[in-house]
Amino acid sequence: MERLKQALDRARAERAQGKPSETERLASSGGRAREPSRSTSTQTRDVVYQQTRGIEIDPRRLRDRRIVTPSMRDPAEAAYKVLRTTVLQKMRANGWNTLGVTGARQGNGKTLTTLNLAISLAREMNQTVLVADFDLCHPAVARYLLDEPVPGISDYLRGEKSISEILFNPGIERLVVLPGNEPMVDSSEKLSSPLVRDLVGELKTRYPDRFVLFDLPPVLAGDDVMAFAPNVDAFLLVVEDGVTTKDDLRRAYETLGASQLLGTVLNKAVGDHDTYAYA
Repeated sequence: MERLKQALDRARAERAQGKPSETERLASSGGRAREPSRSTSTQTRDVVYQQTRGIEIDPRRLRDRRIVTPSMRDPAEAAYKVLRTTVLQKMRANGWNTLGVTGARQGNGKTLTTLNLAISLAREMNQTVLVADFDLCHPAVARYLLDEPVPGISDYLRGEKSISEILFNPGIERLVVLPGNEPMVDSSEKLSSPLVRDLVGELKTRYPDRFVLFDLPPVLAGDDVMAFAPNVDAFLLVVEDGVTTKDDLRRAYETLGASQLLGTVLNKAVGDHDTYAYA
């Protein structure tokens, strides 16, 4: 953890001095970087994906699925900015870069929260963002974004695809998606396997300026979250207004533990504009 914090601090210092980050040095030297390369301007840096495939997504599809993008005006955008700033402040204070997002129960809105938070984080100019769908029982990230099926983490775990063949950029700068695909049995055993542990280590350390969000199963649906807990720095718990019970909330807190619980998101709360509100 200390080495990761030092790498993050070093990358920020280099950016402040106008020097290329490790991501840029790897891309320019033909190293292992697969995404992304950037211009050397000390102002806003455009990301050019050289090996990660791009998939253009119809903005109307995103709007219909309540996904907030920079080109849309949505009352929820301000709430996600507040959530983004709160998350970043807490994560940076601890030198963390991996966050697991879970819900108390299925249907609380964890996947939508993960995607909208990721998009808001990607608009923050200092880091790239990776969304990884590790809900092996009910993968949903790709279904929010695409109509057609795409290769996913299940293909990698079966040895049929490499990670570079699965990753894609959804047309949003600084955001890369590692989607799910087919549901898998023995999901908790897979999430605690050496293969997944090594994969997570690669995902979270390849770029010092990368923030990784893992969309995980509901914490009370089984032992998947507990099995995966050693791989992430912290958890964000999504609860649904008027649906999540006090008993479910208490049990979720006890399962996640105070040391790893970054905070709670209240989802589907009706505000003054009769839209979804987040806190």
